[in-house]
Amino acid sequence: MTIERPKADVVIVGLGWAGSVMAEELTRAGLNVVAIERGAWRDTSTDFPPAVDADELKWHTRRTMLQPMSVETTTFRNRMDQTAAPVRNWSAFQYGWNVGGAGTHWAGMSWRFTPWDLQVASQTRERYGDAFTDSLNLQLQDWGMSYDELEPYYDRFERIAGTSGIAGNIKGEIQAGGNPFEGPRSRDYPTPPLKDSHWMSKFRETTQNMGYHPFTIPAGNLSQAYVNPLGVNMGPCTYCGFCDFHGCGNFSKSSPQACILPVLMRRPNFTVLTETEVLHAVKHEDGKTAKGVRFVTKEGEEGFQPADVVVITAFQMDNVRLMLLSGVGEAYDPVSHTGTVGRNYNYQTCSSVTGFFDGEHMNPFIGGGALAVQIDDFNGDNFDHTGLGFIGGAGIMGYSTDGRPIQRMDNLRPGTKRWGSEWKSGYARDYGSNGTIFCQGTSMPVRDAYLDLDPTYKDRHGQPLMRMTFDWNKNDRDMCSYVTDRAVEIMREVGGSDIIVDNQADKSWNPYMQTSSHTQGGAVIGADPTTSALNTYCQSWDVHNVFVVGASAFPANAGYNPTVTVGALAVRAAQAIHQTYVNNPGPLVDA
Repeated sequence: MTIERPKADVVIVGLGWAGSVMAEELTRAGLNVVAIERGAWRDTSTDFPPAVDADELKWHTRRTMLQPMSVETTTFRNRMDQTAAPVRNWSAFQYGWNVGGAGTHWAGMSWRFTPWDLQVASQTRERYGDAFTDSLNLQLQDWGMSYDELEPYYDRFERIAGTSGIAGNIKGEIQAGGNPFEGPRSRDYPTPPLKDSHWMSKFRETTQNMGYHPFTIPAGNLSQAYVNPLGVNMGPCTYCGFCDFHGCGNFSKSSPQACILPVLMRRPNFTVLTETEVLHAVKHEDGKTAKGVRFVTKEGEEGFQPADVVVITAFQMDNVRLMLLSGVGEAYDPVSHTGTVGRNYNYQTCSSVTGFFDGEHMNPFIGGGALAVQIDDFNGDNFDHTGLGFIGGAGIMGYSTDGRPIQRMDNLRPGTKRWGSEWKSGYARDYGSNGTIFCQGTSMPVRDAYLDLDPTYKDRHGQPLMRMTFDWNKNDRDMCSYVTDRAVEIMREVGGSDIIVDNQADKSWNPYMQTSSHTQGGAVIGADPTTSALNTYCQSWDVHNVFVVGASAFPANAGYNPTVTVGALAVRAAQAIHQTYVNNPGPLVDA
């Protein structure tokens, strides 16, 4: 039996951050919106009450909030001449499995990208010349819009999410204490920065004495009580440290549950279907527009949701997969170098440096998901790359994001046994006396890193899984090695001993050894339809009533977390739909 639902103005596929922002903007404009989410409903008060929320075994170790592997996975290979195999355990990819999506279990680091990040191709050629740029063998391309064009939407999302921080650049004026390398902001953050931990204070003082520019990072962990523009009340962070992989029962972490859903669920023109999975979009016979989406309920009943506009806001991998399964756009072929869907897959190049401090008490049980001090002196294009042989860089942070006792059981000095009485003694010694510097770096695209449909493996509905072909390229490896050396210098200067270095780019990429979940690209935006699947409003070049919003839109990754940029793109796309598209359906940008 096929369920035929009443037609909606807009159907949204996936109700995480991007879907929630889209739904709020569109329903406020009066459109009738149906959101379809394959995970279950989750509520702050009932699913994450503070008294039981800090359950590390349930949420972090067993990853209870992530999508079960039995539902869907990806396949992976490093090179095109290899056969991809299914990923059997989440590490690099953290699919949300609930209303709120990954926005429910994220840490809260709330970065904007820099002007250079959005124009990496043109600005690299302008600063270093064509010969150097060509020698990198990267597939660089601009986003098709400037930072200034995106700034108002960054501001809107930060107000909704309630971001804490200290501005470094307001309308071109550098601000004391903030990040002097950030793009100009129209105004300061809605709430002040979080407080320093002891380790953060040591990192801040040391890097400042070394001539760098430390600042408190922007956080989706609120520093004080706040009422966002939608009228939703949020509470101050208690520094419990159980943020990423956990929900926040204190209404302190920016999430769709805390910031948007309380308003959205009261609107009569909004409907959400939970535990219902969209299989693909369905196009009209002429192939020029979509007429809705085909879905299946948890009981196995198939259905069809007709709509004038289809908005895909699922996880990054699922966005690309749904485009391919729906025949929206042409699949990318790295051999013929044609097609755009799957092109410019990129990741996040990370390393860490841990040191130990005898007699110090870092109090790691006091933390927040985005509690850190960072320097951006070696991020993006903030330093001269002449003679280095690479572009990009990383933010280098001293962080106090969590003190989870299970996760830290192996965070011991080199040579310490991992069992028995020596392990217990070592754990008691080292738990509170170490500090870690984390480097979160850029990831640049290359021609043979891409996404496509796997020719062998299928999901429970018989549809092909997503196949990922990716390894660190030379630019990523050289960049990561350079910034990791800077982090080691800082750790030595601050007095850490028994230093442990983990450079994730010094060996081939695999999904089980990553500390970042920031998977990007595959359905990228741009000004050129031969190199991008979407225009800058996240609208398909080929099927104009399909919009695709998420980190899948990033042509390259910056040295930052992606969430705030996803939110800004969602606000921009939603406003373009209700202000322009619904009155005159068609391409918002000429090809």
